[in-house]
Amino acid sequence: MHDFVVTVVAFIVLIGLMVIVHEFGHFIVAKLCRVRVEAFSFGFGPRLFGFKHGDTDYKVCLLPLGGFVKMTGENPGEGDVSSDPDAFTSHPRWQRMLIGLAGPAANFVLAFVLMFIYFGFINEVPAVKPQLEWVTPGSTAEKAGFKAGDQIVSFGQLTHPDLGAVLLLADDAAGRTVPVTVERNGQTVAFDLPIPAASDGPESGTLGFPHITDKTLAMREVVSGSAAAEAGLHAGDRIIAVDGFAFHTLSPMVAYLSYGKGKPVTLTVLTPQGAQETLVVHPRQQGSAWVIGIAAEDYGDVPTRRAPLSMGKAAAHSTDLCVTGSKLIGQMLGKLLSHQASVKQLSGPVGIAVAAGEAAETKDWSSKFDLAAEISLNLGILNLLPFPILDGGMILFLLIESAIRRDISLVVKERIYQAAFVLIVVFFAFVIFNDVSNLPIFARFHQ
Repeated sequence: MHDFVVTVVAFIVLIGLMVIVHEFGHFIVAKLCRVRVEAFSFGFGPRLFGFKHGDTDYKVCLLPLGGFVKMTGENPGEGDVSSDPDAFTSHPRWQRMLIGLAGPAANFVLAFVLMFIYFGFINEVPAVKPQLEWVTPGSTAEKAGFKAGDQIVSFGQLTHPDLGAVLLLADDAAGRTVPVTVERNGQTVAFDLPIPAASDGPESGTLGFPHITDKTLAMREVVSGSAAAEAGLHAGDRIIAVDGFAFHTLSPMVAYLSYGKGKPVTLTVLTPQGAQETLVVHPRQQGSAWVIGIAAEDYGDVPTRRAPLSMGKAAAHSTDLCVTGSKLIGQMLGKLLSHQASVKQLSGPVGIAVAAGEAAETKDWSSKFDLAAEISLNLGILNLLPFPILDGGMILFLLIESAIRRDISLVVKERIYQAAFVLIVVFFAFVIFNDVSNLPIFARFHQ
């Protein structure tokens, strides 16, 4: 019962924040363009309380799932508002486009602000001794002298540093050479490590891949239709070894898979029932990495410490994260449209609620901020799709009307919106069904 309550509350807070910020984007630009806003609502359904200022009713409604902005004349068939200079349709098309773009833009800004707050005021880093689990052959780390199993004794001026301190110094030393001392098989080995100017820490292979736990990889989720799912891996399974290598976290495992460039790998798996299985998996390319479609359990007992970044670095990291996240969402949409990926991989309200509940119960802040930024980016990008009912559909209509220099027939618009509404409802129902069928309680039906 506790988990259910946490999940519901986390979902309401997350979606409420995302949608209200989105609607506030529409609201503020509509006000700047002097469009009459009849209502700015937090929630849907019957009005509970609020106040009216000018033409706008600021209210709180019964169902706290986001909110909405109501502008005079924004909906087709709303009535004759052609003589109303403050109506949405009475304003120039370029202003209406700006109002449409403002919602998604607000979500992009929110994602940036959330990550800026995280990097600038929190930025949790592992407070564990850095021991390398995997060093990619041919990488900067391997060329400098790092080997799997090395424990960093000193890094630049740092002596016996934790992993967080090493990563921060590596970021500061980009473009320079850092003296390093490691302990290897009981002996001390010293060498110089050149840090590339565009270093991204261990993810770039600059430092190899430190492991932060001695636990085996436990599967929190196996993506439906993924390489792992097709091979027979299930949520709750533990990966003991990959081609004989024992990986404890996902980063070194992804580096190993990417080094193999799609070469099939043999997984040694321990099931929740205690049975040991051997599975052959064919990794698939996702961007520049090769993956098998799994999410590992969070390791809540891994010690961390806070190491906030400077404002400049926080802004740079936030920008990179938003750009990279947007590109990944765009690539996934492209694969869905070209049938290179299954729609079963999509998550709807139930999937988001489960993720929100899990993030709310974790001790670290990174998962909470990451999820919120990811959902905000998704909401912004999806609303830009040129589909009727969405902001992108409205913008497309306005572009077409600008090109033909006349309004599209109201009857045509109404028919298009009605058809689009039916498609949205059907798609929404499918995604919810897919979400529910992927819940752990139904996992045995997929085996």
